[in-house]
Amino acid sequence: MPCSTESAERAARRTGPVPWVAMYHSVGDRSDDPYRITVTPERLERQLSWVRRRGLRGVSVGELLAARARGAGRRLVGLTFDDGYADFLDHALPLLDRWGCGATLFVLPGRLGGNNAWDPLGRRRPLLTADGIRRAAAGGVEIGSHGLTHVDLTRADADTVRAEVAGSRALLEDLTQSPVAGFCYPYGAVDQRAVDAVRGAGYGYACAIDPGDLNGVHALPRLHIGQSDNALRLFLKYRLHRLRRRPVEGV
Repeated sequence: MPCSTESAERAARRTGPVPWVAMYHSVGDRSDDPYRITVTPERLERQLSWVRRRGLRGVSVGELLAARARGAGRRLVGLTFDDGYADFLDHALPLLDRWGCGATLFVLPGRLGGNNAWDPLGRRRPLLTADGIRRAAAGGVEIGSHGLTHVDLTRADADTVRAEVAGSRALLEDLTQSPVAGFCYPYGAVDQRAVDAVRGAGYGYACAIDPGDLNGVHALPRLHIGQSDNALRLFLKYRLHRLRRRPVEGV
């Protein structure tokens, strides 16, 4: 039987189709939403219904990658929610439960109970408290890091990058009393230095938006899903995403 090191090396060399990972943010009130980061609960329910009608199931990124490693992830899609908005507990989690879906929630342990102060436009949206994050985890949601305070890592100095990446993981693991495997680059901004920092901090994977020339499980692309994404648009995004992306190394 091959040793674990050999298995890890084979996994790193493996190249598979790009996983379909949806990116959400807030679920709730869409008034004063200049960045179009919010979907209504009604729209999210229709989108989850579409997923299930297609014979698919939404899962956390961790579950998706683990299933693909076993050759069993063909009918799974990743669902992610960025920033850790408080409305996740009120609107998203009940719908995920209703439709038998899982998800990854990327949160900011440096802004617990705060708001989206990094957004210069639009209204202030409250973020989850420490207790809210624990409640989401208890509900079966995978908790990942979005950094400490939502800083663009490609523009930050080395000490800031270290705190945002490694520091946020340590805080979340203490908060949830569970390992934290996933990271999400704030603003989707990623470069090789950020990837190296995330990998070096011990994360198993990381999500971006459009990672450009970067590849691998620490630079996973995602698709923004918004209020305008009806059944037809979801179908096109699902069918076309592999044509627009090269295969992912290590998946």
